Amino acid sequence: MSFSFNEITEPEHKTLIVDALNLAFRWKHQGRSDFLEDYIATVLSFAKSYKCNKIIIAADQGSSWYRKAILPSYKQNRKDKYAEQSEEEAQAFKDFFTEYERCLNVLSNLHTLIRFEQTEADDIAAYLVKEREKLNLGDIVLISSDRDWDLLIADGVMRFSYVTRKEVTVDNWQDHYDVSIDQYACFKCLTGDKGDNIPGYTGVGPKRATALLNEFGSAYNIYDILPLPGQGKYFEQINNDPEKILKNYELMDLLTYCEEAIGSENCLEINRRLS
Repeated sequence: MSFSFNEITEPEHKTLIVDALNLAFRWKHQGRSDFLEDYIATVLSFAKSYKCNKIIIAADQGSSWYRKAILPSYKQNRKDKYAEQSEEEAQAFKDFFTEYERCLNVLSNLHTLIRFEQTEADDIAAYLVKEREKLNLGDIVLISSDRDWDLLIADGVMRFSYVTRKEVTVDNWQDHYDVSIDQYACFKCLTGDKGDNIPGYTGVGPKRATALLNEFGSAYNIYDILPLPGQGKYFEQINNDPEKILKNYELMDLLTYCEEAIGSENCLEINRRLS
């Protein structure tokens, strides 16, 4: 579906869920720290273009306590990178976050902002998708350039990336991936996620992970039949560390573990705010 940001349409029973910090980085990459008006206008444009009658802003507030407990080195690569910034870079980053907080403050007065300490937007979005019927959210449009959010794709749930200007839907999934929607979490368990500092298996890249899933069906199936027969080093890696499969599921399978990552009290708060 192509669209014009200037198109004005009547809203339908649909919900726009915005990955708040992810979208803000659109202007960070431009070196800007004065993007409040553009940010608000962009969110409204997405809602109008996709005919959404409800807007929810999902915002990170620190790294996930849940994932840190499972993997202490989770996202440590990002902290190390920030620690190496020059004074000028550090100030620019501070200015960016000051403006970002201004955006959230304004948006919170216009729409529903969901944010909890040491909880990530990924898990909030996953919970909203998982409970969308109970919360009466209708069809959902996810706004994020983060491919992790493709774990949430289902009938009535799509993602738009402001970077690629492309949508990911159930209908066009095979245009983006060589594995099925059901296999995508398995794929990530095998390959890991360098951006989040989650290790996969050495020697198992996208092509090899796809081949393994085509042969065995899922990462759980691989775990159940270990040891795998084969002479390659990557077979040895998997056979010697089978628990990595289960740990990576806990770290990356958003829909299954979102309630644990958010916490029961915060889930109740979401239900209360959207009821």
